[in-house]
Formats: sequence, structure tokens, C-alpha cells
Amino acid sequence: MPNYVALLYSIVLTPQRRVVMTDLKDMAVSLGLRNPRTLAATGNLVFEAEKTPVADLEAKLEAAFEKTFGRHVDIVVRPADAWKKLAQGNPFPAESLATPAQVAVRVMREPVPDEVEDELKAAVAPDEKLRIVGGDIWLFFSRATPNSRLLTASNHKRFGVGTSRNWNTVRKLVEMVAG
Repeated sequence: MPNYVALLYSIVLTPQRRVVMTDLKDMAVSLGLRNPRTLAATGNLVFEAEKTPVADLEAKLEAAFEKTFGRHVDIVVRPADAWKKLAQGNPFPAESLATPAQVAVRVMREPVPDEVEDELKAAVAPDEKLRIVGGDIWLFFSRATPNSRLLTASNHKRFGVGTSRNWNTVRKLVEMVAG
């Protein structure tokens, strides 16, 4: 049975209430998803399911989330093989090894065109990097640039549904779908 990775855009329901991962796993079980597991309290869910179109899984998870938690949250789903391919396509391997928390990927529901890279270059500080790989937006942030314009420039409203994860999370999710 195939593994899938589901990335929740934002799991803060209110300033006082966050989604508890056991509740998220219970929601997944109620949908018939098998072996749901989470990565800490990061809004990442790995599960097994019959081979299903990703858009159907996203819609099913989003509807269940809203019913269960009372708020809509965008959820991006990738099959395990696509998740592994995303990780293998990391354009910043040296930076990921040295400072994994400073490398992030904005995982897009619909791939952004390669031309977006040129559009975003104006927001890249001299000590930052940007690449579009497979329709996802990869970023390297420097600690010397605490208020990066890249985050604002690559936002949800501008390019559609997507959610960011740092390299540490990407790597750990690869391990979860592999094992």
C-alpha cells in the first residue's frame, strides 16, 4: 500500500489552541487512512492509502480537518516517491549540510513555472539563494538577513496553495516514508 505525505499549511486554530497530533492521527484513521504518523507537532502527516489521486486525498483531508477542527486548512499531499524526488532535487546540498534549518522548500499544490525564479530574484538578498525545482520554490536564508523579503515574495496569495518546510523536516519525512 503506497505511503503519502500530507503537509498542513497552518495548524494554529487560535492563539490559544493548536492541533494535537493524536487528534490529527485519529482524524486520518476515521477517513480510512492506514498507519498515520506525525512528525512532532509540525503539521506533517504520513499515512498509507489505496492508490488515490492526490487531489482527492487533499479534498478529503481538508473537508475532514474543517469538520474535526472547525477551520479550513490547505493541505498539500505528495506520494512517497514524489516526496523522495523532491528531496533528491534539493539545489542547495552544501548549505543543507552546513545549516539545514536555513534551507526551505515551498511545496506547491500546483507547480509554479520556472519563470517565477526570475520574478522572485528581486527579493533575494546578496546572502540568500532561490531556485525553482519541479515547480517547488527552494530558498536558502542567511542568518544575517533576519527579515528576508523572500518569504513575503513567495507567499500563498501570489503563487497559490503551498506550504514551506525546512530541510530538517524534508529529510525526516523521507525517512518516515522509506521505513
